[in-house]
Amino acid sequence: MTMKKVLNISLGNRSFAIEDDAYKRLSDYLQHFRTRLAGSAGVPYTQNAEVMEDLESRISELFLQEVGSDGRVVDIRLVDRVTSQLGMPDGTPEDPQSAGSASADTDAPVRKKIYRDYDNKRIAGVCAGLATYLDIDVVLTRVLMLVALVAGTAGFWIYVICWIAIPKAVTATQKCEMYGLNVTAENLARFANNAKK
Repeated sequence: MTMKKVLNISLGNRSFAIEDDAYKRLSDYLQHFRTRLAGSAGVPYTQNAEVMEDLESRISELFLQEVGSDGRVVDIRLVDRVTSQLGMPDGTPEDPQSAGSASADTDAPVRKKIYRDYDNKRIAGVCAGLATYLDIDVVLTRVLMLVALVAGTAGFWIYVICWIAIPKAVTATQKCEMYGLNVTAENLARFANNAKK
């Protein structure tokens, strides 16, 4: 039995112990992703940096789900599974030979999270976020909120409480979660084009 070299790395503001070959594979994936993202037309450098930051955060979340915080080591199989799940910015697999090896996790239903939709806001994005979460027309939520406001002060306080309690969708990852989409590289790149500075 051969011993593998283990490195300590920081990824998405979290620390991981990772085998040397898994680290090399992860570095190659991030470099390939960065290269393809830079080749995408119309994506400014600052948004490329945001997408890379979101990607690293998502990878660290997936690693944390598997290894937990008990100090287990990230191995090459986990890195391969995560990178095939995330893919590339254009939605294609990293390697043409791995086209059929996408993880089954990408087909799993994604649970929506409620956020304020600041891209479609009128005041604070509360109605747009509720409409996205409930999968109804935003005009309907705005009309209902206006009726509640006119009917009495309860509507005002409901809006203010929602404004305070519901977080704003800022990052591409949060926008994917708001729409109930898998947090894949393609979706991260798509929402990075609309990201606010």
